[in-house]
Amino acid sequence: MHHPEENPWKITAEKLVYDNPWINLTEYQVINPSGNPGIYGKVHFKNIAIGIIPLDDDFNTYLVGQYRFALSQYSWEIPEGGGPIGINTLDSAKRELLEETGLKADNWTELQRMHLSNSVSDELCIIYLARDLKQFEAEPEDTEQLIVNKVPFEDVYQMVCRGEITDSVAVASILKVKLMILEGKL
Repeated sequence: MHHPEENPWKITAEKLVYDNPWINLTEYQVINPSGNPGIYGKVHFKNIAIGIIPLDDDFNTYLVGQYRFALSQYSWEIPEGGGPIGINTLDSAKRELLEETGLKADNWTELQRMHLSNSVSDELCIIYLARDLKQFEAEPEDTEQLIVNKVPFEDVYQMVCRGEITDSVAVASILKVKLMILEGKL
């Protein structure tokens, strides 16, 4: 599809409001596309979000459960984390899968690239499908208190349909894999 290449937003000033090892927040003074002055805040992510949907030969997958500080609630997700910008994202995916589940995979396929909240952030996510799995010992980070469950993929899909899985990376991954199964691509 054809679309304009020129940015209709004009930045007149910017101020770093917050910075930590994972994100920063910048406030911009702008002239918006209608020509009016305004402000815009942008959260910049210093890592690429990585999601992995491991799928064994019997069409089981693995869910990772943890309490999410930002939500103040428990969340069931696929294995996921962050990979430093400039580092091979597949290497980051392999590390995250091993850390959280103890799994290694011989077959990797990139499923999807997506921006997670493009109205306020530049966070890019890359999702991988991991097949031909082998079990090793998990190596969770000290900030993670995880529960890992091996679950039939169809049950995980039904959890998405019932609204029991709400993490956007997990939802997108699970729906993509379900479509691939229905289309005979898996």
